[in-house]
Parts: sequence; C-alpha cells; structure tokens
Amino acid sequence: MKMRRMAIGAAANSSLLLSSKPNPITIPFSFSLTKTSSFLFSLLTPPRRSLSASSLTSHRHNLSHFGDGDSVAISSECSKMLLKGMTYPELEKWVQSHGYRPGQAMMLWKRMYGNNIWAHHIDELEGLNKDFKKMLNENAEFKALALKEIHTASDGTRKILFTLDDGLVIETVVIPCDRGRTTVCVSSQVGCAMNCQFCYTGRQMGLRRHLTTAEIVEQAVFARRLLTNEVGSITNVVFMGMGEPLHNIDNVIKAADIMVDEQGLQFSPRKVTISTSGLVPQIKRFLQESRCALAVSLNATSDEVRNWIMPINRKYKLDLLLQTLREELCLKNNYKVLFEYVMLEGINDSDGDAERLIELVKGIPCKINLISFNPHSGSLFRPTKEERMIEFRNTLARAGVIVFLRLSRGDDQMAACGQLGKPGTVQAPLLRVPQQFQMAVGSSS
Repeated sequence: MKMRRMAIGAAANSSLLLSSKPNPITIPFSFSLTKTSSFLFSLLTPPRRSLSASSLTSHRHNLSHFGDGDSVAISSECSKMLLKGMTYPELEKWVQSHGYRPGQAMMLWKRMYGNNIWAHHIDELEGLNKDFKKMLNENAEFKALALKEIHTASDGTRKILFTLDDGLVIETVVIPCDRGRTTVCVSSQVGCAMNCQFCYTGRQMGLRRHLTTAEIVEQAVFARRLLTNEVGSITNVVFMGMGEPLHNIDNVIKAADIMVDEQGLQFSPRKVTISTSGLVPQIKRFLQESRCALAVSLNATSDEVRNWIMPINRKYKLDLLLQTLREELCLKNNYKVLFEYVMLEGINDSDGDAERLIELVKGIPCKINLISFNPHSGSLFRPTKEERMIEFRNTLARAGVIVFLRLSRGDDQMAACGQLGKPGTVQAPLLRVPQQFQMAVGSSS
C-alpha cells in the first residue's frame, strides 16, 4: 500500500539544550569494524568513555566527554531559556527571578501543556500580561524541535520526523488503538549504544547523542498538538523509540515528571512507561525516584543467548537483573514490571524457552508482552510464526503468567518496534552467532 506523506517546511529552530552528551556505561566487550575504520564500537572502556564514534558525530558532539543531563535548560541563541526543559518548580523560580509573580508561571505552564493550547509561540499566550510576554520573547524559547515530516502507515500509525538544532533527526510514533487509547512512543537518544542484534536503531546508527529534557517532552506536546483532532486524546506515553532511556536517565526522569504533572500534560504515571534493556544500577534509581511504569526488554531465557542478542547482558547477567527487580519491587505497592519478549524464530521461541521463562519471572510481579519481530535490512532474524506465538503464550498462561501478544503496528512505514532510525555511515558490528543457532539464521560464520 502506498504511503501517505506530509512534508512540512522545517522552520529555523535555534534552541539546543546544553549537556546532552552520554554518560558512561561499561560493558565488557570491544569491536572494531575494520583495521582502518575510524569508528570503534566499544563497550569495553575506561570509566570516562563508552563509545567512540568520530565518523558518526560532528565536533560539537564529542562523545569522549560526558555530562549529567541538561541541568540548565538554555538554548544556543542569546542564552534564551528553553521553557520545556524545566519542571514547574524550576519555571516558577525562573519567572520570579525576572520579577513576576508565581501565578504568572502557572498561567504560562497551563498554556504550554494544558487547556488544549500546547503553545509553541508567544502569540499563542492569550490572557498573559503584556510585559510578561515581552520578557518571555526576550529571554525564553518555546520550541526544541522542528517538524520535518509525517508518514502514515496503512493501519493509521503515524511516524513523525523531527529535526534538532544540530541537524540530527529523531523519530516519534503515534499509535491509535481501540478502546479510546492512543499511545505516543518517544525517543530518548539519537541512535543507541546497546547494539541489540535485532534492533535497527542500535545496529544501523550507533549512538550520536542524548536527547535533552525539552527534546523529549516536546515529542509528546507535538503529538497532542498535531494529531489529537485526528486520532483522539493521546493517553499513553512509552519511552520505546530511539535509544536506551536509562542510559539518559537524568533527562528521562525529568521529562517523565513533566509529563505527569497534574497541572500540565496530565498523563497518569501508570500510563507513562520507560523501557530498558537492563541497566541494573539505573533500574534501581528509576524505581526509587519515579512514579512511572517500567518495562524490561528480556528477549532470552539464558545468558548465552542474551549475551549474543543483547550485549548489555555481558555486564548485567539475567540473575542479577531479575534479583534486582525482586528486591526493588518488594518496596512498591501495586506495581508490576512489564517484560518485553521479542520472538525470534528458532532462537528464543522453543517449549524449553517458555518453561524457563516461567521459572525466571517467579516472585516478580509482572506482565509479559510477546512481540513479533519486525524485519529490517541487515537483520539475521525471522519472526516467529503466529501459531507458534500463540502456543508459547498459552504455555505461559497455563502457568498463571499474565501474558499478551503484541501485534506489529506501522511496520509498512518502518515505524514498528525496533525499526526506527536512519542508517549512519558506519554500522555497529554484528556479533558472532553461537554455533547452535547458525542454521536458524542461515549463518556460516
């Protein structure tokens, strides 16, 4: 089916938040694509470096230097403050520092996030004091993203492309569902450092940089502003777009806090889900600091398989990951973690996998989403057949596990799970296929 594509002139957007460089994550392996390549996909690193990607980044984003998130939301033009990079207490303090009452801050907050206004420009701030608007025009910036394109898939899923201030592009997906629920899937990084073997983003892009708080929040604001009239109220947010959210934990937690503010976007904390490949220290911090939901991308029932398809497992083994969840969830009431399980034919979909999965999640309040693999160029894997997925689900359900099948959405526009991103000039390496799976993937290596 032919795609429907809407092109929008990318208006000049000068707002760039500071400190968007990645924090270090050390994983015990290192790969060089070629002996002469300037790109080193390295997760076996000194503490200050997690990825050297000189051929993927400009001099403005040298990944050998790491920040701790955008502690100050300032644009690159005349030191203007990026409004969507601040929580409400920060906004209130900033407004007062310019000599205005806290009530003005609340009025501004509601016009940015509430009342179906979702203001992107000073002209949309009806009802605000004239002098206050003049101060905002001189000292603040509303937009951190510039709209580039919207692609519409045959099932109604929309993939939105945004251009950042530095020219990089990110993707956001809006997924209309039945029962009055529509989900926006936001990105947290430009690319990803995790190199999950089934994921287009990590394999084809590597990591360019973190997204700032404002760049994350504005994806949800833009989705409501652009599409509410077409798809209805956007009720859910999932951090399952480009990137590993907990690798960018400072900005992600802050963005989620802004999204669930009761005077602003008003998303329910239970309907804002942050997904992770399994960064154990960051999982602990997230569960202790955030009210939002957690999803863990599991995808294997043994360390051998998970080491291959999800290299983060070489740093944080399955036992450590699952025991951490058991311990942390004991401290939370009425909280279930969501396990995501991408089903790969001949790799992780056997009867033995189903039985091991039942044992692995014992003692963890959880739900499991079985996800059909979405093929893409350069991938070794094939999706598990639907009949086999149903059998796998039934095995889990008979054991009392809460389990769902998640259908692919937007795959004809490369908008489905694991399909986001644009290939870089150099891709992350394919890892060695374990011998017992070489036939399943058609590998001779």
